[in-house]
Amino acid sequence: MDIVLPFFVVIPLFSSALAVMAPWKWGRDLLHLLIPALSLVGGAWLFWYTTEHGTLGHNVGLFPGGVAIPFVADAFSAVMMVTTSLVMLCANWFATVSGETRARYYPALTLVLLTGVNGVLLTADLFNFFVFIEVMLLPSYGLIAMTGTWSRLAAGRTFVLVNLTASTLLVVGVGFVYATTGTVNMAALRGAAEGNGPAVVAMGLVLIAISAKAGIVPVHTWLPRTYPGTSAAVMGLFSGLHTKVAVYMLYRIYVVIFDLTDRWNTLIVALMVISMLIGGFSGLAENSIRRVLAYQMVNGMPFILVMLAFTTGDAQRALAAGLLYALHHMVTVGSLVLTSGAIEETYGTGLLTKLSGLARRDPWVAAVFAAGAFSVVGFPPFSGLWGKVAVVMSVARGGDWASWLVIATIIVASFAALLAMFRVWRSVFWGRPMQQVPSDLRIRGRLLAPAATLLACSVLMFFAAGPLIDALQTATGALLDVDSYQESVLGVTR
Repeated sequence: MDIVLPFFVVIPLFSSALAVMAPWKWGRDLLHLLIPALSLVGGAWLFWYTTEHGTLGHNVGLFPGGVAIPFVADAFSAVMMVTTSLVMLCANWFATVSGETRARYYPALTLVLLTGVNGVLLTADLFNFFVFIEVMLLPSYGLIAMTGTWSRLAAGRTFVLVNLTASTLLVVGVGFVYATTGTVNMAALRGAAEGNGPAVVAMGLVLIAISAKAGIVPVHTWLPRTYPGTSAAVMGLFSGLHTKVAVYMLYRIYVVIFDLTDRWNTLIVALMVISMLIGGFSGLAENSIRRVLAYQMVNGMPFILVMLAFTTGDAQRALAAGLLYALHHMVTVGSLVLTSGAIEETYGTGLLTKLSGLARRDPWVAAVFAAGAFSVVGFPPFSGLWGKVAVVMSVARGGDWASWLVIATIIVASFAALLAMFRVWRSVFWGRPMQQVPSDLRIRGRLLAPAATLLACSVLMFFAAGPLIDALQTATGALLDVDSYQESVLGVTR
């Protein structure tokens, strides 16, 4: 069954070529909805298969392990594939109903983006990770340039500059890893960062580059400056894909190559605490819905990554808590971004000062946005509650000063997020009805449906928390089973 793994990359790439050549808009729209749906189903199948049969590996061309281009799937990569495909499906759905796919190459670019995402989630090679990151970035440049307001030009320039710089640092780091260890195969690099100073420095460059792509403080400012300049559909895509594949690779590298060492725990805690506070409070100074949401993305990343510093006791449970928060964050922020997109498509603006009284005019939109805001803050009955409870419980097991500091910061940052979301609610949904728009103008249900679908997933995650947490512990158990990972790639274990 390992032969199926390359098809997760080949099919989206081939479909993007078909989307370029297809003369019919309906055909292009069908492709950019069907392929993410197939990827979602394929990811679910991979989760079932790897849970039953263990890690699945394939060396392209059947060359020996360590020489071939390796593709590997386990329950951890399968869970991430399911969620990224779900977010892409809903974002593409919104792009279709909002008319963005009138741009001929929009569907093709999203399918190339999916190619890169699936490649990152399945590769077991650092250089091929760099290659698939570039496959993700190239269509992203085009998507930024063709969609959004005029500010997309400045946003695109910043996005290109930051990501080219980070990619340059990444490939330099990968080169140094090869120079110091003789390989860039992650299975062969198992534990290489322990007791090998040059390898630690080389991998440090790789981690800095990935952290920049994840939007971690202090290399975070590009994200809130660029994402809101695009269209809501593109921002929804980016919110669930770009930063989250960086999270995936940080988890994978820290488990396989750094062997969950605790020597960097203080640094991780310090960076994540600062990131939580900056992400939580910075949104209070923004003037549009999506700029506030961009800082909620910055605020959410450290909740996921801080768990790397609390794996000493029960690593499987700690990483599962971080993974649960990642899935919650992907669907919740995606829902909020697409809801703001529905508002912008109807009323022509997302500025807080130009919107008012939408709770009376569009009560269903107000309900979906309020529910998403509750989920971000961590109120029931939404996934944010269990996400934060799981993180806090795992952190609390440490019982030291770092645990107390992180828990206190989570409380403060969550309160800041509540204030930021309440500020949006007060400006946009409360107040007097807008006088400058027709009284019969309403947000169409088809514009709200993609956001409502993602929100329904958040509610489902709340009520199905037991089976979901069991599944995520299975996923992180597979992540920690480095022996199986190494055997699938190289055919040998330590």
